[in-house]
Amino acid sequence: MSSETVTSTTTPAATPPAATTMTTTAVNLEQVAYFLVTGASRGIGAKMAIETARKFKAGSVVVLLARSASGLESTRAEILAVNPHVTVVTSSVDLTTASKELLNEILDKSLGKQPTDRFGLACVIHNVGTVGNIGRKATDLDDRTEWEQYFGTNVFTVAVLNSCFLRKFQSVPGKLVINITSKACLVPFQSMTYYCAGKAAREMYFRVLAEEEAAAGCTVLNYSPGPVDTDMTVDLQANSNAPEIRDYFKGLRDTTTILTTDQTTAKFLHILQNGLFKSGDHVDYYDH
Repeated sequence: MSSETVTSTTTPAATPPAATTMTTTAVNLEQVAYFLVTGASRGIGAKMAIETARKFKAGSVVVLLARSASGLESTRAEILAVNPHVTVVTSSVDLTTASKELLNEILDKSLGKQPTDRFGLACVIHNVGTVGNIGRKATDLDDRTEWEQYFGTNVFTVAVLNSCFLRKFQSVPGKLVINITSKACLVPFQSMTYYCAGKAAREMYFRVLAEEEAAAGCTVLNYSPGPVDTDMTVDLQANSNAPEIRDYFKGLRDTTTILTTDQTTAKFLHILQNGLFKSGDHVDYYDH
C-alpha cells in the first residue's frame, strides 16, 4: 500500500516536465542566416528585407528578387547601411514565368562555393504579389491567359521557388517560410477576384506545407500585414470598380489610419521573435 501511496502522490509532479518539451515557434534572427525575399524592390518586401537583415550576424547572405533592378539596388544599399557585415545579392527576375532551372541557378550563384550547412537559419519571405485586374467583375474575367499569368506570378512560381529553396537548404537546422497573405484570402472583396482567389490558393499551399514539413524542422507563418500604404492600395483606391473599396482606402488615408510599412514590419518581427503563432497559422496585424 505504501508504494501505491507514493505513486499516486508523485504522479501530478510528473506533469510540469512534460510541458517543457513543447516546441516553440519563436525565431532567433541573431545568427548566420541565408535570407531570400521576393518583391523586395519596394513597399512591404523592401522594408521587411531591411529590418530583418539588420539583425543577422556577420557572414549572412541576403538575396533580393524583383523585376526592378533599380529598386533592388536601393534596398540593397539600405540593408548594407544598417548591417555592413552581410552579403547582399540582387536578381532582377520576372516571376510570372521563372522556371525551376532559373530559380535553382539564382540560389546556386548566391551561395557561390559556400556549403549550406554553414547557416543556422534559412529563411524565405514570399512577398511577391499583384492585385490583378480590378476594373472588372468576376463574371467578366473570361480571359484564360490572364488567369494563367496572374496565378503564374502569385501562386505557381511561389510554390516552385519554395520547393527549390527547401530542397537546397534541407540540411539547415532552422528553416523558416513566410507567406505574405491577406484578409482577402478569407473574406471576399468586390473587384478583387484575382487577388482573393490567388491569396486563398497560396495560403492553403503553405498550410499543407506546414503540416507535411513539421518533422523536418520547417516553420511556416502566413502573415497578413493589414491595410498598408503601398502602390497596391493606391491602385485599389483609384481604379477598383467597387465604390466601397475606393471609399474604404480613401477613408483610411483621409484619417491617417492606413498602416505604414514600418508599422507592419515591426509587428511582423514581434510576432516572429516571440513565437506568437503556430506553424501554418494565418496571423493578422491586428491579432496582436
